[in-house]
Amino acid sequence: METGSPGTTGDTAAGAVSETGSGTASGTVAGTASGGVVGAASAGVAGPEWTGLPPGLLRMRRLLLVVWLVPLTLAAALLPGLLAGPVWAAFALVPAAVLAWGWPMLGRNWRSWRYAERSDDLLISRGVLWHEETVVPYGRMQLVEVTSGPVERHFGLASVQLHTAAAATDATIPGLDPREAERLRDRLTQLGEARSAGL
Repeated sequence: METGSPGTTGDTAAGAVSETGSGTASGTVAGTASGGVVGAASAGVAGPEWTGLPPGLLRMRRLLLVVWLVPLTLAAALLPGLLAGPVWAAFALVPAAVLAWGWPMLGRNWRSWRYAERSDDLLISRGVLWHEETVVPYGRMQLVEVTSGPVERHFGLASVQLHTAAAATDATIPGLDPREAERLRDRLTQLGEARSAGL
């Protein structure tokens, strides 16, 4: 895996590229077989067409947050309050504060997730405090899976897992509509086979 900032020279055949920064990344890192420099801010070149995640993922995560923290808040208020006195019921403020902080943070994290299908690679962007942008070249994909656990199936969601030549550069797109996940899997598999055959 190669890490760099926008405008870095790189060879996409070397694997997926991850970019991490504290702010919003304004460009993407992508190379050509000849090692040329490709910048997202190049004159006359349009930026990638981003696709966000469906709102069902946010609903699922917020429901799980409530299911875990509301009973914990009640237990932290009742048990110490009944056993040790009313003052100890203040322990309930801790899980309540986590709930109040986690609710908007889940929304910000959900909005930060997006992906873009480009001609030679798949671009995945995510992160609020630490922004991460990953480029997965189609030619390096070895396996594309669609997974859906019991909670995801209840909310009608599925995840796409991308396995590349190097395990460290694997990527996941969570919380997709099952039809979109299957479409993405079929398209990425087809493009991966075509690029691998052309190497």
